[in-house]
Amino acid sequence: MPPIVVDILQVLLGVIIGAVIGFFVARHYMKKMIKNNPPINEQMIKAMMTQMGRTPSQKQVNQMMKQMTKYMD
Repeated sequence: MPPIVVDILQVLLGVIIGAVIGFFVARHYMKKMIKNNPPINEQMIKAMMTQMGRTPSQKQVNQMMKQMTKYMD
């Protein structure tokens, strides 16, 4: 094979490998961020239920949090 073809193949292989590694690193980072900083918390659930015209009990809030945690995993 001509040397230019080998060089092009090496560059393409490097780009593909870099994209795969980058994907998995970004995925790991995002999972860690979401686990450490959940997108919804008890205060948000209470505010949402209050806006809907309900006064939530702690039991209802705990049930919603459990469902959200189950959904996130």
